[in-house]
Amino acid sequence: MTSTSATSAAGATEVPDFPPPRSAECPFAPSPGMRALSGYGPLTRVRSWGDSTPWAVTGHAEQKALLSDARLSVEFSRPGFPSPVDPSHAHAGGTDLSFVGMDDPEHTRLRRMVSGAFTVKRVEAMRPRVQEMADDFVDAMLQGPAPADLVQSLALPIPSLVISEMLGVPYEDHEFFQTNSKAIVSAVATPQERGTAHSNLAAYLDELVGRKLVEPGDDLLSGFCARIEGGELTRREAAAMGVLLLLGGHETTANMISLGTLLLLQHPEQLALIRDTDDPAVVRDAVEELLRFLSIVHLGRRRTALEDIEIAGRTIRAGDGVILLGELANRDPSVFPDPDRLDITRDARHHQAFGAGSHHCVGQPLARMELQVVYPTLFRRIPTLRTVDGVDSIPFKYDAVIYGLHALPVAW
Repeated sequence: MTSTSATSAAGATEVPDFPPPRSAECPFAPSPGMRALSGYGPLTRVRSWGDSTPWAVTGHAEQKALLSDARLSVEFSRPGFPSPVDPSHAHAGGTDLSFVGMDDPEHTRLRRMVSGAFTVKRVEAMRPRVQEMADDFVDAMLQGPAPADLVQSLALPIPSLVISEMLGVPYEDHEFFQTNSKAIVSAVATPQERGTAHSNLAAYLDELVGRKLVEPGDDLLSGFCARIEGGELTRREAAAMGVLLLLGGHETTANMISLGTLLLLQHPEQLALIRDTDDPAVVRDAVEELLRFLSIVHLGRRRTALEDIEIAGRTIRAGDGVILLGELANRDPSVFPDPDRLDITRDARHHQAFGAGSHHCVGQPLARMELQVVYPTLFRRIPTLRTVDGVDSIPFKYDAVIYGLHALPVAW
């Protein structure tokens, strides 16, 4: 896309169009058009839908500060919110994703009801079970036909099974919830298609909540039911949180597994460090670097300013939209030297792949643990793993807001 000549409130003479097109020439990195935004400084106006000109935040320090600033709202219904889809269709079909789209105090009230299940201690207690899953799916892949699609054989099933067991969702329904989740995060689906997919999941979770109100189990949905009976939560709120956790619990991690595997296969010397180590710290550092380098949440975290905010010599006015671009913050050279180089030995813990502030991803301990299990298991169990085709032939998810791979044909 080209930039539009204009004069912004910040005094710039050029307002670049957003989002810039993705590029198949750099499938593991932000496109040249996206990277060019950093050249305007840590904050710049961009032209989005119609005449809207929200702020794009590219600097790491500025993003960290703004993500923790209560003067920014996540509620998409506010005037000025920089919708990732055409605002005239933004609410078609309903897209209630629970506390993700709420400000305090409602955000904190609902988030506290799930955060206990995702503490580091709770997640670490699940590691043996996740290891068992990883070994089982690798066994099945090895015993099946080769080549195999790593996405369908491993990357998608493991996090889907993990979050199903946590929530109390029958795993045999995985094709249903995976298909509908895919439509919700699609950048090319129509508003009606996204709305229908969300309604399908909401009805499904509501039905599950109804069953667990009668026959509770030892799972998160049953815990929500106890809160419904105690008057702390409505059935609709419980179903909405179920949709959020089911969607977020498998879609993002699945994409990180497949995309990270492909990236490491392009860097065999770094893959070998993961495969051959007995040191969990090496694997932990590798996962953090992969999270930084790939930054799979594309098109930014979006906010609306409730008050004027002074930052980096600019003034974000009340009512202005703000788009925080994690993929650029995670390649800020002032924080990550030589940021375009994959280096799994670097200290990348300051990345913002999971956001920051009160709205940081509640499931990040779980995602980290799953990745720490899956990568070394895969490479140790299948040391001759290779892609069947070149990178140019692999279908990347240029059509989704959560980046990844549609398929990854592999052999061994």
